[in-house]
Amino acid sequence: MDKLPKIAFPVIFVLIALIILISKSAVTIGSGQAGVLYKTFGGGVVTDEPPYGEGFHVVAPWNKIFIYEVRQQEVFEKMQVLSSNGLEIKLDASAWFQPKREFLGKLHQEKGSDYVQRVLLPTIRSAARSVVGRYTPEQLYSSKRDAIQAEIYEETKKIVDGQYIQLNEVLVRDVTLPPTIKEAIERKLKQEQESLEYEFRLVTAKKEAEKVTIEAQGKAAANKILSASLTDKILQDKGIDATLKLSESPNAKVIVVGGGDSGLPLILGNN
Repeated sequence: MDKLPKIAFPVIFVLIALIILISKSAVTIGSGQAGVLYKTFGGGVVTDEPPYGEGFHVVAPWNKIFIYEVRQQEVFEKMQVLSSNGLEIKLDASAWFQPKREFLGKLHQEKGSDYVQRVLLPTIRSAARSVVGRYTPEQLYSSKRDAIQAEIYEETKKIVDGQYIQLNEVLVRDVTLPPTIKEAIERKLKQEQESLEYEFRLVTAKKEAEKVTIEAQGKAAANKILSASLTDKILQDKGIDATLKLSESPNAKVIVVGGGDSGLPLILGNN
């Protein structure tokens, strides 16, 4: 009985050591993540093998796995940049990105886990300054937001593609101009709108006047042709035709043939 405690202590020690060893060797990688293996006694970061995928993994306790998010992420950035005429513009933008999974070891080895601050954000700032500097405040305020968004994306993508980062989209969420510049642009846009509206009314009135003129000219031409074609004989024939139709009416009347001017029939009613 006295020997049991002496045997129990080594067993307990071994069990504790095994538990610690297993806990140090077991790694669980969550959804949308991947792991980069670092071999303490084997050359450091493993770059020539695929990263560890999701799930449970066992590694040597003296090695380590660095876990990265590999699904799409979003980063926000507020910047102050200059327009083409030197005015300060505030730009709010965000980027959709993710590390290139097949180069995750290279990314960890060369850039580190804070690659967003080291690479992505500085590149976005540089591209934004370059792109916005090509435009005036008026262009940024009105029609060029989509254009600068696309240009910032293209310039950023060209750089980060070689830095093991996949850039999916850059979104310009807000462009803020100095208040005095904004008010001046809004006044100018309002005046331009009013000018366009006035020109439209002038064009409409001109077209309406032309329409009335054309109609009047058409009527005058028709009357001229009609007057030239009418003769006394034609008028007498038309008067006779009209008299015959009236004579067929059931109303009482007296028709005197040749009793009117130019020999046209004269119609007399009861009254």
